[in-house]
Amino acid sequence: MEVVDFGLAHYTEILKFQTELFEDLVAKKREGKKGKEFILIGEHYPVITVGRRGKDSNILWPEQQLHEKGIDVYHIGRGGDVTYHCPGQLIVYPILDLETHRLGVKEYVNLLEEAAIRVLAEYGVEGVRIEGATGVWLGKGTPRERKISAIGIKCTRYCTMHGLSLNVNCDLDGFSLINPCGFCDKAVTSLRHETGHPIPLHSIKQSFLRHLSL
Repeated sequence: MEVVDFGLAHYTEILKFQTELFEDLVAKKREGKKGKEFILIGEHYPVITVGRRGKDSNILWPEQQLHEKGIDVYHIGRGGDVTYHCPGQLIVYPILDLETHRLGVKEYVNLLEEAAIRVLAEYGVEGVRIEGATGVWLGKGTPRERKISAIGIKCTRYCTMHGLSLNVNCDLDGFSLINPCGFCDKAVTSLRHETGHPIPLHSIKQSFLRHLSL
Protein backbone atom coordinates (compact mmCIF):
# COMPACT_ATOMS: atom_id res chain seq x y z
CA MET A 1 0.00 0.00 0.00
CA GLU A 2 1.08 3.58 -0.55
CA VAL A 3 1.72 6.01 2.31
CA VAL A 4 0.83 9.63 1.56
CA ASP A 5 2.06 12.27 4.02
CA PHE A 6 -0.18 15.27 3.39
CA GLY A 7 1.60 17.49 5.90
CA LEU A 8 -0.61 20.23 7.38
CA ALA A 9 -3.79 20.53 5.31
CA HIS A 10 -7.33 21.85 5.44
CA TYR A 11 -9.85 19.17 6.33
CA THR A 12 -11.96 19.56 3.18
CA GLU A 13 -8.97 18.96 0.89
CA ILE A 14 -8.12 15.65 2.52
CA LEU A 15 -11.77 14.61 2.87
CA LYS A 16 -12.20 15.01 -0.90
CA PHE A 17 -8.96 13.16 -1.60
CA GLN A 18 -9.63 10.22 0.70
CA THR A 19 -13.25 9.95 -0.51
CA GLU A 20 -12.04 9.60 -4.10
CA LEU A 21 -9.55 6.88 -3.09
CA PHE A 22 -12.18 5.10 -0.99
CA GLU A 23 -14.83 5.17 -3.72
CA ASP A 24 -12.32 3.84 -6.25
CA LEU A 25 -11.39 0.97 -3.90
CA VAL A 26 -15.08 0.08 -3.38
CA ALA A 27 -15.83 0.29 -7.11
CA LYS A 28 -12.91 -1.99 -7.97
CA LYS A 29 -14.10 -4.51 -5.40
CA ARG A 30 -17.61 -4.50 -6.84
CA GLU A 31 -16.05 -5.33 -10.21
CA GLY A 32 -14.14 -8.21 -8.66
CA LYS A 33 -10.83 -6.39 -9.05
CA LYS A 34 -8.17 -5.47 -6.51
CA GLY A 35 -7.98 -1.75 -5.84
CA LYS A 36 -5.03 0.20 -4.52
CA GLU A 37 -4.73 0.75 -0.76
CA PHE A 38 -3.39 3.86 0.95
CA ILE A 39 -2.51 5.27 4.34
CA LEU A 40 -2.91 9.04 4.51
CA ILE A 41 -1.08 10.67 7.38
CA GLY A 42 -0.62 14.28 8.50
CA GLU A 43 -2.25 17.14 10.44
CA HIS A 44 -5.29 19.40 10.04
CA TYR A 45 -5.92 23.08 10.60
CA PRO A 46 -8.50 23.59 13.41
CA VAL A 47 -11.81 21.93 12.55
CA ILE A 48 -14.69 20.16 14.28
CA THR A 49 -16.21 17.03 12.74
CA VAL A 50 -19.44 15.30 13.72
CA GLY A 51 -19.94 11.57 13.08
CA ARG A 52 -23.09 9.80 11.87
CA ARG A 53 -24.56 9.51 15.35
CA GLY A 54 -23.03 12.68 16.71
CA LYS A 55 -25.12 15.29 18.50
CA ASP A 56 -24.81 18.97 17.72
CA SER A 57 -25.44 19.58 21.41
CA ASN A 58 -21.89 18.32 22.02
CA ILE A 59 -20.59 21.43 20.24
CA LEU A 60 -20.50 23.98 23.05
CA TRP A 61 -20.02 27.18 21.04
CA PRO A 62 -22.47 28.65 18.50
CA GLU A 63 -21.41 27.83 14.97
CA GLN A 64 -21.16 31.52 14.05
CA GLN A 65 -18.63 32.12 16.82
CA LEU A 66 -16.65 29.11 15.68
CA HIS A 67 -16.56 30.48 12.12
CA GLU A 68 -15.30 33.80 13.49
CA LYS A 69 -12.44 31.86 15.14
CA GLY A 70 -11.70 30.19 11.80
CA ILE A 71 -13.09 26.81 12.87
CA ASP A 72 -15.55 25.12 10.53
CA VAL A 73 -17.91 22.28 11.43
CA TYR A 74 -18.46 19.28 9.14
CA HIS A 75 -20.99 16.46 9.46
CA ILE A 76 -19.36 13.38 7.99
CA GLY A 77 -20.02 9.68 7.50
CA ARG A 78 -17.70 8.15 10.07
CA GLY A 79 -18.66 6.48 13.31
CA GLY A 80 -18.30 8.27 16.62
CA ASP A 81 -19.53 11.61 17.89
CA VAL A 82 -17.83 15.04 17.91
CA THR A 83 -14.08 15.41 17.41
CA TYR A 84 -11.69 18.36 17.24
CA HIS A 85 -8.64 18.37 14.96
CA CYS A 86 -5.78 20.84 15.04
CA PRO A 87 -2.06 21.23 14.29
CA GLY A 88 0.13 19.02 16.45
CA GLN A 89 -2.35 16.15 16.29
CA LEU A 90 -1.44 13.09 14.24
CA ILE A 91 -4.12 12.09 11.73
CA VAL A 92 -4.13 8.63 10.11
CA TYR A 93 -6.63 7.70 7.38
CA PRO A 94 -6.14 4.12 6.11
CA ILE A 95 -7.98 3.33 2.86
CA LEU A 96 -8.03 -0.46 3.09
CA ASP A 97 -9.94 -3.56 2.06
CA LEU A 98 -10.20 -5.43 5.36
CA GLU A 99 -11.06 -8.70 3.63
CA THR A 100 -7.69 -8.62 1.90
CA HIS A 101 -6.10 -8.60 5.36
CA ARG A 102 -8.61 -11.11 6.81
CA LEU A 103 -9.81 -8.58 9.34
CA GLY A 104 -13.22 -7.82 10.80
CA VAL A 105 -14.19 -4.26 11.70
CA LYS A 106 -13.67 -4.79 15.43
CA GLU A 107 -10.25 -6.38 14.85
CA TYR A 108 -9.28 -3.45 12.65
CA VAL A 109 -10.25 -0.90 15.29
CA ASN A 110 -8.25 -2.91 17.83
CA LEU A 111 -5.21 -2.73 15.53
CA LEU A 112 -5.47 1.07 15.30
CA GLU A 113 -5.75 1.29 19.07
CA GLU A 114 -2.82 -1.09 19.54
CA ALA A 115 -0.58 0.93 17.23
CA ALA A 116 -1.32 4.08 19.26
CA ILE A 117 -0.73 2.23 22.54
CA ARG A 118 2.67 1.03 21.34
CA VAL A 119 3.66 4.50 20.15
CA LEU A 120 2.81 5.93 23.58
CA ALA A 121 4.80 3.18 25.30
CA GLU A 122 7.93 4.32 23.46
CA TYR A 123 7.63 7.59 25.40
CA GLY A 124 6.89 5.99 28.75
CA VAL A 125 3.15 6.66 28.61
CA GLU A 126 0.73 3.80 29.32
CA GLY A 127 -2.28 3.93 27.02
CA VAL A 128 -5.18 1.53 27.54
CA ARG A 129 -8.61 0.66 26.20
CA ILE A 130 -11.83 1.28 28.11
CA GLU A 131 -14.77 -0.98 27.37
CA GLY A 132 -17.54 0.85 25.55
CA ALA A 133 -15.34 3.85 24.75
CA THR A 134 -13.41 3.46 21.49
CA GLY A 135 -9.93 4.99 21.38
CA VAL A 136 -6.95 5.11 23.73
CA TRP A 137 -7.09 6.42 27.28
CA LEU A 138 -4.82 7.18 30.22
CA GLY A 139 -5.60 6.82 33.91
CA LYS A 140 -8.21 4.09 33.51
CA GLY A 141 -10.34 3.64 36.61
CA THR A 142 -9.13 6.84 38.28
CA PRO A 143 -10.78 10.27 38.62
CA ARG A 144 -8.23 11.46 36.00
CA GLU A 145 -9.34 9.28 33.09
CA ARG A 146 -8.37 11.19 29.96
CA LYS A 147 -8.43 10.49 26.24
CA ILE A 148 -5.38 10.81 24.04
CA SER A 149 -6.50 9.08 20.82
CA ALA A 150 -9.87 9.03 19.05
CA ILE A 151 -11.05 6.62 16.36
CA GLY A 152 -13.94 6.89 13.92
CA ILE A 153 -14.21 4.95 10.67
CA LYS A 154 -16.54 4.37 7.75
CA CYS A 155 -16.75 0.88 6.26
CA THR A 156 -18.48 -0.15 3.01
CA ARG A 157 -18.07 -3.69 1.66
CA TYR A 158 -15.26 -4.00 4.22
CA CYS A 159 -13.42 -1.05 2.66
CA THR A 160 -12.44 1.68 5.13
CA MET A 161 -11.91 5.42 5.27
CA HIS A 162 -11.50 8.02 8.05
CA GLY A 163 -9.47 6.63 10.96
CA LEU A 164 -7.49 7.80 13.98
CA SER A 165 -6.24 10.95 15.65
CA LEU A 166 -3.50 10.99 18.29
CA ASN A 167 -2.86 14.11 20.36
CA VAL A 168 0.88 14.77 20.25
CA ASN A 169 1.76 18.47 20.58
CA CYS A 170 -1.67 20.03 20.07
CA ASP A 171 -3.12 22.94 22.00
CA LEU A 172 -5.67 21.30 24.29
CA ASP A 173 -7.68 24.50 24.74
CA GLY A 174 -9.53 23.74 21.51
CA PHE A 175 -11.16 20.70 23.07
CA SER A 176 -13.07 23.03 25.41
CA LEU A 177 -15.23 23.90 22.39
CA ILE A 178 -16.84 20.45 22.44
CA ASN A 179 -17.73 17.44 24.55
CA PRO A 180 -15.02 15.25 22.98
CA CYS A 181 -16.52 12.07 21.51
CA GLY A 182 -19.72 12.91 23.36
CA PHE A 183 -18.21 12.66 26.86
CA CYS A 184 -18.90 15.60 29.16
CA ASP A 185 -17.20 14.10 32.23
CA LYS A 186 -13.79 13.07 30.88
CA ALA A 187 -10.67 15.06 30.05
CA VAL A 188 -8.43 15.14 26.98
CA THR A 189 -4.65 15.05 27.04
CA SER A 190 -1.64 14.99 24.72
CA LEU A 191 1.73 13.30 24.61
CA ARG A 192 3.41 16.67 25.14
CA HIS A 193 1.28 17.33 28.22
CA GLU A 194 2.06 13.90 29.67
CA THR A 195 5.82 13.96 29.04
CA GLY A 196 6.39 17.65 29.68
CA HIS A 197 8.12 18.31 26.37
CA PRO A 198 7.27 18.49 22.65
CA ILE A 199 7.71 15.40 20.49
CA PRO A 200 8.79 15.68 16.82
CA LEU A 201 5.70 14.72 14.83
CA HIS A 202 7.78 13.08 12.09
CA SER A 203 9.07 10.63 14.70
CA ILE A 204 5.50 9.83 15.78
CA LYS A 205 4.49 9.25 12.15
CA GLN A 206 7.34 6.80 11.60
CA SER A 207 6.61 5.02 14.85
CA PHE A 208 2.90 4.68 14.15
CA LEU A 209 3.45 3.29 10.67
CA ARG A 210 5.93 0.81 12.08
CA HIS A 211 3.47 -0.40 14.69
CA LEU A 212 0.43 -0.56 12.42
CA SER A 213 0.72 -4.28 11.70
CA LEU A 214 -1.83 -5.50 9.16
